[in-house]
Amino acid sequence: MKKVIKITLWVLLGLIVVIGVYSWILFGPLVKGAMSVQKLDERFYYMEYKGDDGFAGLIEQGGGRSSGELAGYLMSFLSKGFYNPPKPTPATEPYGCSALTVRTPENGVMMGRNYDWGTATGEPDATGIILHTIPKHGYETITTFDGDFFGFGDGWLPEGFANQYMALSGLFFALDGINEKGLAIADLMAGDQVETHQNTGKPALTTSSAISYLLRNAADVDEALELLRGIDMHSDIGSAHHYAISDASGRSVVVEYVDNDLVVVESPAVANHYLCDAKKNVGLLEGDHRYEQLCERFDQAGGTMDEDSLQDAIQSVSQSGTCWTMVMDLTHPSVIYYSRRQFDKPFRFELVRKER
Repeated sequence: MKKVIKITLWVLLGLIVVIGVYSWILFGPLVKGAMSVQKLDERFYYMEYKGDDGFAGLIEQGGGRSSGELAGYLMSFLSKGFYNPPKPTPATEPYGCSALTVRTPENGVMMGRNYDWGTATGEPDATGIILHTIPKHGYETITTFDGDFFGFGDGWLPEGFANQYMALSGLFFALDGINEKGLAIADLMAGDQVETHQNTGKPALTTSSAISYLLRNAADVDEALELLRGIDMHSDIGSAHHYAISDASGRSVVVEYVDNDLVVVESPAVANHYLCDAKKNVGLLEGDHRYEQLCERFDQAGGTMDEDSLQDAIQSVSQSGTCWTMVMDLTHPSVIYYSRRQFDKPFRFELVRKER
């Protein structure tokens, strides 16, 4: 009898170990990612994730044509199919941004970017989360997303394990970022409310999910454009968007969508109006000189600026509602963040360029 009990106990212990190991294989990287959240500043956070980013499964199932559809996949990925919590409700308010790409005196390349989302009083209204991802497959990335943009709820902050775990949504949604190859992308409002909805049977992604996809899989502008042509694009938050995309070679383009067709404009600067010939200056508001000012700075400098000069240029067009500013080094992939126009308080993060 004692021998039977002893064997049974060993069997139970073995089962517990197996279940524990299996659970850690499933959830370990996600738990470690959630626990990595660090508060940098008021409503500004940093976290790291290493492991399967879930994008292969998303593309295999056809992607998602809306934030709601993507949220369904996201919840399944984060819970490994065991739980389906309420889906976030994406915001609908427009936002304004600006970006500029320059060469450095050492013939490097940098990109500056402001993300603007203000309240009615003009104050910044975002919960910025920096996510450093080392995916199982694909390029290492540093991206940013806004918890308020994705509608996690009033007063939501990535504090406490449940909310930290929810912050892993940033694996699938990004508003800007850079990868280890020096490809940088930023999302900006394009100038009107005309949505893009391509329906050609290709895998579907939204404006923000496509940024994460491109940064994980493209090494330069050409590869990014090829990937964009291989998906069906769908607008986030009921509005028109365009991308600023630059790479370590110094190439800088703005990608816009007109009548559901992708249009590429070569430009070092961009703000919140169209640049393509078909809709040139649509959305340019009276008194908005940000694009003009960036172009003037670029021309005066001959397209060459050091880090301080680029910071000064991008700072000069920041708004009262600027939530974060980035200065990205595309030659030696890294990024400096400034939260809420605190330009004396930099946060620097680096990527490791790998041979692939």
